[in-house]
Amino acid sequence: MTSVNVNGLRAAARKGFVEWLAGTSADVVCLQEVRAERHQLPEEVRQPEGWHVVHAPAAAKGRAGVSLCTRREPDRVQVGFGSAEFDAAGRYVEADLPGVTVASLYLPSGEVGTERQDEKARFMGEFLAYLKGLRERAAADGREVLVCGDWNIAHQQADLKNWRGNTKNSGFLPEERDWLGRVFAAGDGGYVDVVRALHPEVEGPYTWWSYRGRAFENDSGWRIDLAVATPGLARRAVKACVERAGSYEERWSDHAPVTVSFDL
Repeated sequence: MTSVNVNGLRAAARKGFVEWLAGTSADVVCLQEVRAERHQLPEEVRQPEGWHVVHAPAAAKGRAGVSLCTRREPDRVQVGFGSAEFDAAGRYVEADLPGVTVASLYLPSGEVGTERQDEKARFMGEFLAYLKGLRERAAADGREVLVCGDWNIAHQQADLKNWRGNTKNSGFLPEERDWLGRVFAAGDGGYVDVVRALHPEVEGPYTWWSYRGRAFENDSGWRIDLAVATPGLARRAVKACVERAGSYEERWSDHAPVTVSFDL
């Protein structure tokens, strides 16, 4: 499984995404911030050979948008999570594959002191309730759940290089970190941060670097792209890595793909 915020799929396709997709061994690829409707994408991106693709664009043109690419045709596809406010916002799509429900998530980024932060708070409130119900329904059906994407929150100090300078910024606010802690709490959301479980003592590995300054060269990044799984599936994760580009020039997004291998 691989998840990546492409920062505009049309632009990413021109910079190397198509070649990356052709070379990946992943069985599922989750995309965020696609920022395009299906008809706006070139054929090799809209329907790449060997993949079943579900695009969920935002009603607001040129914003958000998520996609799911699966080698196997899904048994069921769902856009949104039953939210009157957010289901047309291009922020969530899920699909049922044998034994597992996989989802691509683009959680709002927020900005302190603005309506965008209020929107983010509303999304988090609705989405946590949905995650709990999804886990319970999946358990009743003998299924696991994997929600991958840009969660736009760094959970711990180890998840961003400059944490001291970001304690009052969206993405590292105490209330956001507490909310993500609830997603991972056994008595609450009940999910597992798979990459952190496999790499408990490391700084990062970061998944996003600002285009400003020399953030990428200095590895001054944030770990906000997460693979979040139910405990049974998390226990079967054997390897996780961030596919960081070899140089600034080779990047096709300001995020890097996060890849997790499971022994299924």
